[in-house]
Amino acid sequence: MRTPTRDQSGTSLLFRYYSHLYYVERRFFTSERNLGVFFEWYDSLTGVPSCQKTIAFEKASVLFNIAALYTQIGARQDRNKSSGLDSSVDSLLRAASMFLYINNNFSNAPSMDLRPETLEMLVNLMLAQARECIFEKLILTGPEKKNIEACLEAGQEAAQAAEAYECVHKHISAEPVKDYVPYSWIALVLVKTEHYRALSHYYVALGLLDHTDELSTVVKDMLGCIQISDPEKTTLVDIKVPQNKEERCLLGKCHLRESLILHDESLRIHKMCRQLRKIDSLLDKLRKSHERALNKYADVEEEDDFQEVLDPPRIQASTKYQLTLTPPDFSQYKVKDLFHDLGHLAIFCAKQHWTAPRTIHLSKSDEKTYGFSVRGDCPAIVAAVDKDSLAEFAGMKEGDFIVAVNDTATKWFKHDEVVALIRLAENGLSLKLVTPTDRNYLRPRETSRSPSSSSSRASTVSSIRAVDRISPTGSWMSTNSKDSGTKKSTWNPFRRTTLKDKTELCSVPSR
Repeated sequence: MRTPTRDQSGTSLLFRYYSHLYYVERRFFTSERNLGVFFEWYDSLTGVPSCQKTIAFEKASVLFNIAALYTQIGARQDRNKSSGLDSSVDSLLRAASMFLYINNNFSNAPSMDLRPETLEMLVNLMLAQARECIFEKLILTGPEKKNIEACLEAGQEAAQAAEAYECVHKHISAEPVKDYVPYSWIALVLVKTEHYRALSHYYVALGLLDHTDELSTVVKDMLGCIQISDPEKTTLVDIKVPQNKEERCLLGKCHLRESLILHDESLRIHKMCRQLRKIDSLLDKLRKSHERALNKYADVEEEDDFQEVLDPPRIQASTKYQLTLTPPDFSQYKVKDLFHDLGHLAIFCAKQHWTAPRTIHLSKSDEKTYGFSVRGDCPAIVAAVDKDSLAEFAGMKEGDFIVAVNDTATKWFKHDEVVALIRLAENGLSLKLVTPTDRNYLRPRETSRSPSSSSSRASTVSSIRAVDRISPTGSWMSTNSKDSGTKKSTWNPFRRTTLKDKTELCSVPSR
């Protein structure tokens, strides 16, 4: 398998490989027996090898690599453009959906990458980064240039991003994930939590200080809803909905001062991590946001104003943009069964048990018959063997499947095609047969005879007659058959870095 590129063609390549694994698993792997085939992968963050004999481990690892590619595609987009941000959100949501799918459908993997705790953390990380891109798109048009409602909405979106990263921090700092992921990941999550919390206060302050028009009823309702008071804080300002210019200025300065404190905290955490200090674009972004808030505070600062030390209400996280995760759709990446020539997948699969193929040779005179009948399609099955007939003496049994007639493979032949081949053989017939050992395909049931299943008989061939039931790969089956109530397995084969002036997105390395 060639190395996938970090684009849509790379994910398409891995999807097709995953679809092939479906056929490999159905053909050769069962839970009852072990083939002794080992699948080895290396953890994406540590390089520690993991090995398991089950093909489920191979499938889960391939899906993990697809998700990792999606994160890398999302991190490479131009986030200075609206289209680039849309693409980033789409890729990150696809990655989150994939990690969630792995967590819900695969278990007991020997790899730390595939542990439920790791996958849950990655799902939340992708959602937080998607939320971050939504906020960046919202402020791309400059809400401070519009009206106070736009500023308040931007503040709530920033608070929503901060809350998402706070949720990620709970998962990433818990055992065993915190001992697996690099410390720089934990530090970056903390930096972003404080950074977006600071931006939430900044945009609320911007709306209060820059827009001097009288507050409308809608704005007053918004201010009353988005600000949450903490009764345990004794230094909390007692203003949520300002009634005059002085109160608006005071409340705005309180939010602006809180923004500066949180920006200082994000810079402090950033300074404590050696790996983050090497990312110049991240430091530049944090400093610019801090300087912007500091300059705004200097513009509105007044001497002998002792009320400015009061704490503002907390900003309620809220969003108008809901993120929805949908299961991956494999149907876009259909592939041809590499083992198609082995026969129909429902019959010739690892779950069924057969004898080794055997060849029988039948020779007769013109007036005699071979003494057997067949029915069904893909492949035809021996429906009956006459007593003391040539077929019985040669070792043919009821329920045998005919997989070849005179060196012509018939696993995919219809009933009429098999009959025609037998007629062409005239007085000399060579058949390759296999016998199922764990299933009786010939148990009768009462049903009307199908018009298309009329008996076929010729003087040069034995009675090649069809009976009431079609083979399991046709339309009819015996109601007494042991597997007649078995639920058929379904195949769901998937559906649809560093940037200047932007905080960093975490992409997951491939395994």
